[in-house]
This record gives sequence, C-alpha cells and structure tokens, in this order.
Amino acid sequence: MKKKIDLMSISGLVFGVALIVFGIILVQIPAEKGGGYEIVFTNLRSFYDGPSVAIVVGGVLATLMLSFPIEQFARIPKHMRIIFRPQAFVPEDYIEIITECAKKARINGLLALEEDANSIQDAFLKNSLQMIVDSIDPEKVKLQMESWVDSVEERHIQERAFYDKGAALGPAFGMIGTLIGLINMLKVLEDVESVGPNMAVALVTTFYGSCLANLFFIPISNKLRVRHDEEYLCMRIICEGVQSIQAGENPKVIRDKLVHLLPEYRQAGLLEDEGGGDSKPKKSKSKSKKG
Repeated sequence: MKKKIDLMSISGLVFGVALIVFGIILVQIPAEKGGGYEIVFTNLRSFYDGPSVAIVVGGVLATLMLSFPIEQFARIPKHMRIIFRPQAFVPEDYIEIITECAKKARINGLLALEEDANSIQDAFLKNSLQMIVDSIDPEKVKLQMESWVDSVEERHIQERAFYDKGAALGPAFGMIGTLIGLINMLKVLEDVESVGPNMAVALVTTFYGSCLANLFFIPISNKLRVRHDEEYLCMRIICEGVQSIQAGENPKVIRDKLVHLLPEYRQAGLLEDEGGGDSKPKKSKSKSKKG
C-alpha cells in the first residue's frame, strides 16, 4: 500500500508550537496605558535559558540511555516515518483480497492459491496463505499466526514504552531544574532585584519539561498506538480469513464474518454494497509490506 503524508500530525505539531509562541509574544497592555494587547517578540528571549535546556533535555536523554538499549534510539527515525508518512493499512482491501482467494480455493482447491501467495507483498498474509497451501495442520496454522500477532503486539508495546518513559521524565526533570533554580535564588535572597529574574529562570525548566512531554513524547506514543491498532485489525482479518479459507467455508460467509470485525461506521458502506446487488470484490492492487 502507498505511504501518504499524515497532514493531521504535521498540522497538530505546527499548530501546538505556534499557539505556545503566540501566547509568549502576546502581551496585555495595562489599562493606564490604553489597554489591549501587543506583540512583543523580545519576550521569546525570556523563555530561553541554556542551563535549563541542559537539565531537562540532557536529563531525559541520559535517563533514557540508562533505561533502554541503543537499538531503541536507532528506531526513532523509523517511528517518525510511521507517524508523519505511515503505511495505509486499509482493512477493506484485505477483506476483498481474502474473499477473492476464498473463491479461487473453493473452485480450484488450496493449491491454486500458491501463485497469489507469491505475488502478495504483505509478509503476514503471504506466509499465512503459504501455510495452508502447504497443507499444514489447521491447529498449527492457528497457533503460528497467533504467535506472529503476539510478537508484533509485544514489540509495539516495548517501542511505545520508550516514549511513555520520556513523557514521565520531562516534567520530572523540569521540577528538578526548578528546585535547583530556587535553591540558587534563596542563596542570594538579600538581593531583592535578583529574585524576579531568578524565579523566572527557575520556572522555565518546568515549562521545558511540560512542552517536551506534551508536544513530543505523549503525541508520539499515542500515534504509535493508533498505527498499531490499524495494523492489528488487518492482522485479525487475515487470521480469521485464512483459517476460514482452510476450513472450506463459503466465500460470502467469510466476507460477512470479516466485515463484522470492522467498527460499525466502516461496516455500513460494505454492507450497503453487498445489499445493492453488486457484491463482486474488486481486485486490490495495493498491498502492504508489514514492518
């Protein structure tokens, strides 16, 4: 299947950063000076502090290095591609492919599916069809497919744990930076003029930690979960469909069974198409290589 740029993810990131910057530079004018608002770009300088960046970003990075192997860091670019330019897992396409395979197997036998299996790019669907072509025991086919699904789910959970950990560490190191700033401020408390600037520097670390967690780690973890759910649904459809083909079930029964695995809002169009008299599945030209 083709990869498409996820405009929602890009727009959300840009919109979130833009709103924060807008909130920083938009300043309210006191009533005695006429009231209203004005934009002050120099305010951005007040929100930059080198030691605070070092404490938050460096602390989060160091703790993640202690908590996860280097391979997890090497997969970050892959995760960014999954978020911003993901593979399109379309369950309706898999349903049509499996329905066509069921029709061919019912007429010509399971061996007729060998050519279809070899032409499919999706590794999970290809291997699953190959097992039934090779006449492997149905129970072993079921166990093998469930094992593949479980391994994919476990791998995705481990990858999301990296970003969940980062989301927890961001505010924590922000608070550590704030405590360091407050301690330094209390040491020179007799200098009244320095209290305000030192307090601002102390609080900016909390700001960095919150932004890092809520604009980076949490959205990435949630979007990876969404991508997993999309892939997992297609894998469930493949499991049910391949086992049904091996059991020799009627193609229409198989299609109905698979359609009802979809969320209700996605079932309606397929059920209407079927009821409209033109239920012949279209040949899907887009296939996915599962990562």
